[in-house]
Amino acid sequence: MTGRGAVGLGATALVAALLLGGCGTSRSGDLGLAPTAPPPSAAPTDRPEPTPTRAAAPTPPATNRPPGPSTTASTGTRRLDPVTVELWYVRAGLLVPTRRTRPGTVATSRLALTELAAGPSPAEAATGMITLLPAGVEVTRIADGMATLRVPAVGDPATRRLREAQVVWTLTQFPSVRQVRLDDAAPVDRADYADLLPPIVVTGPIPGERVSAPLVVTGTATVFEATVSVRVLDAAGRQVATGFGTASCGSGCRGGYRVVVGWRTVREQKGTVEVYEVSAENGERIHTMAVPVVLAPRD
Repeated sequence: MTGRGAVGLGATALVAALLLGGCGTSRSGDLGLAPTAPPPSAAPTDRPEPTPTRAAAPTPPATNRPPGPSTTASTGTRRLDPVTVELWYVRAGLLVPTRRTRPGTVATSRLALTELAAGPSPAEAATGMITLLPAGVEVTRIADGMATLRVPAVGDPATRRLREAQVVWTLTQFPSVRQVRLDDAAPVDRADYADLLPPIVVTGPIPGERVSAPLVVTGTATVFEATVSVRVLDAAGRQVATGFGTASCGSGCRGGYRVVVGWRTVREQKGTVEVYEVSAENGERIHTMAVPVVLAPRD
């Protein structure tokens, strides 16, 4: 066969191969995968595409910041933590504190006044605590550090002043309240009723609290040489622990104190924590504040 005939036969074979290749599945060659026709669904249309579902946002990286307030997943509302409020009751004509822990609320001033009017617990009442505040007293406004409210009148001036002191010392525990305006009178604060505090105030433990060793006793005092003494008694009245500490201010001024004591007991039992001053004249215990507690065995 001549050269020209061979070339013609080769060209014919090449065309036939190309035609046969287009009838089968796509094949790859030196130029890559052969393109296929787009599916009917990819044809352009005048109607807008439906809005795609937004993908979930990626989880942010962990940080050292504390977690924020917990939330309820179904409603997205904030779940408030329990709140502890300080309540100032009256004992032997003077102010004494205790505490309550209640379900979380944003209306802390209302909670505090409600608990104050409700009166002491049985353990607190056993120490002589009472309340002079009637039910229904509420703060009408808090603005610029001032809480405004009305307190029902009472005939005895001393009783009225103690009632006001209960309200003022209880409300000013909150950062939003620095002063209190009672019945449109001049604003007052804790300093206006400081003379109604006993020489020794115990802020912890509170009456009826279950305590274990080591026990931290806290409060304020104005005592001789700023020395505050503590002893712990068991159910039989036996002394099981003693200690002493120094308040941050001495005689003639009130300062905070913190005394740590420990004991060993074989069983859980009722007990008493006594905080007192030792008399400079005769060494006797004076200005004693007794707090009934439950003594737990030492771990």
